[in-house]
Amino acid sequence: MAMLLPVRYVMRSHGLSNEASESSKLFTCSSKRYQIFNELVLKPKIECVKRIERVHCDRQKLKALATSDVYVAKTSEKLATYRFRTEFGGRLKVVVEKKYSNKYGVHVELESLQLLGEEEELVMIWGMFTADSQCLMSLDFQQSSVDGLCETQFVGGAVELDFEVDSAPFYLSFLLKSDSGSDTKVSTIRSHRNTKFTVPVGFGAGKPSPFGVSFLSDGSVNFAFFSCNVESVVLCLYANATAEKPALEIDLDPYINRSGDIWHALLYSSVPFVSYGYRCRNGVGNEEHHVLLDPYAKVVEVLGMSQPRKWLGKLCEEPGFDWSDEVRPNLPMEKMIVYRLNVAGFTKDKSSKLSGGIAGSFSAISEKSQHFEDLGVNAILLEPVFPFDEQNGPYFPCHFFSPASLYGPSGDPLNVAKSMKEMVKKLHARGIEVLLEVVFTHSGDVGALEEIDSFTNALNCNHPTVQQLVLESLRYWVTEFHVDGFCVINAFSLTRGPQGEFLSRPPLVEAIAFDPLLARVKIVADSWVPHGMATKEVRFPHWQRWAEMNSEFSIDVKNFLRGRGPISKFATRLCGSGDLFLAGRGPAFSFNYVTRNAGLTLLDLVSFSSSAELEPELSWNCGEEGATNKKVVLETRLKQIRNLLFTLFISLGIPVLNMGDECGQSTGGNPSANRKPLDWNALGLSFGAQISQFVSFLSSLKMRRGDLLQRRSFLEEDSIEWHGKQQLPPRWDDPTCKFLAMTLKADAGSSCGDLFVAFNAAGHAEKVGLPRPADDKTTWVLLVDSALPFPEFFSEEGLRLEEDEALAYEMKCHSCILLEARRLSLS
Repeated sequence: MAMLLPVRYVMRSHGLSNEASESSKLFTCSSKRYQIFNELVLKPKIECVKRIERVHCDRQKLKALATSDVYVAKTSEKLATYRFRTEFGGRLKVVVEKKYSNKYGVHVELESLQLLGEEEELVMIWGMFTADSQCLMSLDFQQSSVDGLCETQFVGGAVELDFEVDSAPFYLSFLLKSDSGSDTKVSTIRSHRNTKFTVPVGFGAGKPSPFGVSFLSDGSVNFAFFSCNVESVVLCLYANATAEKPALEIDLDPYINRSGDIWHALLYSSVPFVSYGYRCRNGVGNEEHHVLLDPYAKVVEVLGMSQPRKWLGKLCEEPGFDWSDEVRPNLPMEKMIVYRLNVAGFTKDKSSKLSGGIAGSFSAISEKSQHFEDLGVNAILLEPVFPFDEQNGPYFPCHFFSPASLYGPSGDPLNVAKSMKEMVKKLHARGIEVLLEVVFTHSGDVGALEEIDSFTNALNCNHPTVQQLVLESLRYWVTEFHVDGFCVINAFSLTRGPQGEFLSRPPLVEAIAFDPLLARVKIVADSWVPHGMATKEVRFPHWQRWAEMNSEFSIDVKNFLRGRGPISKFATRLCGSGDLFLAGRGPAFSFNYVTRNAGLTLLDLVSFSSSAELEPELSWNCGEEGATNKKVVLETRLKQIRNLLFTLFISLGIPVLNMGDECGQSTGGNPSANRKPLDWNALGLSFGAQISQFVSFLSSLKMRRGDLLQRRSFLEEDSIEWHGKQQLPPRWDDPTCKFLAMTLKADAGSSCGDLFVAFNAAGHAEKVGLPRPADDKTTWVLLVDSALPFPEFFSEEGLRLEEDEALAYEMKCHSCILLEARRLSLS
């Protein structure tokens, strides 16, 4: 049944008698969703109206979309002209105008009507309509029991109607009736498509760009929404943030409000609406269609506690933010030391000693940013911060243009965005960059993306419209939130075509590489796929722009240090993974990690390995599964943790630490378990204290010896020398070899000396012969020996070796060492 809009209006009919009709309600509404308009209703005032007559029409034929004819010609910002062809070949023109008297004027003019005789009168039968989610706008003169249809006679070939502004938006829907005075000659005139004549009042065609909501200077609001597979789109407007149903729903006319696959509308005033969404219909059955979130909404709110929750865009402009005095760090890629964290998990635990109002939020990261400086990291990588499907987690986002409400104060979307910007500004003041993990290849099971065009949560990112969505999202986070880079999860999917074929020049990857606005931020490809979806390694097309998360580093380092991997692969990872990054890039494009936020933690990596489920983790329990009191097992585990961290920082490339590894976070050996929040108390315990201090030392060492350890280009061949046991050549072809050493040679004239690094992955000690110093005024100083007790196992000042140790230094089993050549003191 059609919904008639209860409004306050004044209608003017020219040339009719001055006899006024009874004051009766012409428009009724049985739904509470229109309660907002009831507050605006006064007793209707109707002037010069003839009695209402019923016209016999077929209900099924009239159950159709509001329709206009061929084109819309805008004559001014507040004036639209609609032209129709009638079913008898005539032409009709309708002009909608915004008048200075705070009224909308509608002028209906007969341009030609071939079958109208000289004595025939022409009458317009009309009503003001909107629609609900189940029924398109209907004007059923035969069966309708709803009062509110008016007859107005044409005078001089025209009819003029006036409506007060606060009655809009609505559709004016009408038919024409020609009457020669004889009941047998009454005929109804429809459009050439056998439908009503229908025009919008209070809203217009709008423009197809930009996508989303645009607030114009004259107070009007433009809506633009992409969907290529749906038959119809309904714009749903909410007048109350807690309302379960829209206050008003407007069926968008495909002849007026659609350009290609873009549906658009211009609302002349958004008052009194506060939020909006869309219904997409495909004409299948009469089931209720969800109200969907606009993918381009910039301010998003979540309504209700039931599942699935309703996601709506707020009808408000984003407030400005004071970025004055902000200085972006603009770190060279090779200088980065990255810490990956989960926004909520970083401070949610009560051990953070932050109030419940900010714990687990963006603001809390600012409060605890001293931890980053203590570790020596200068960039943080945030796990996805987009609103997400709570059932599957943050790697299944529902939206790409706003931070999730749970990461901000009180969940208010405007305050959440503000708190994130404040976090970025404060971290920049400390010289710390902010990077975001982003997911564009799939979405959550709820929200907008699933139902707009298909019933799958996989997105074809190389489709031109999806490509535009991704690019605009990335640009938005750079311009509005000043983020410093992105790590694109499941990046391998971006290289595939519709049939899964490899694309040598995937459109989105190339577009990101050459986008001028993104040129100043870091772009990292990560082929990892969440929730058990198979990870695929590809040769990523990079245009010398894309960096990559180097999963090969994690694989080869873990294999070698547990005594199973070939030394050749391990050597390749130490030198910056030339097999992956030689073609126009360098080690600065390799983001190295040992553990990540999925799989085993660093502590679990050396504590669990007996089950088949753990085989892909390449872990080693060091002699006993799980918790133990055996001293030799505990000592080996501690050495292995030191070895893994040491290798991460001594290798060329960007080290990426994972939240919680510095304090012994554990999931009990379950690689699929959700990570617990960071335990800040554990940082003060023996294990947490020594590992945190060791990470700080390694960060400082990497920065101090950036000439060898932080390089944008690979080392020259004569800058590195490889060693086996007793200074013999390495046994590259021996799969059982578990020892490797190298000398990194400083540039001639450098104030810093050479570095000597050795790794013993065997279960027994090895005697290591050290290279001879360059001259008698230089000696080797021990900086790291992972087999020594805390705190002696690392030292910034270094320990000068005895003469016999310099000739043959004994390395314990499962250990690594670092020595630096230093000039002897004159004293």
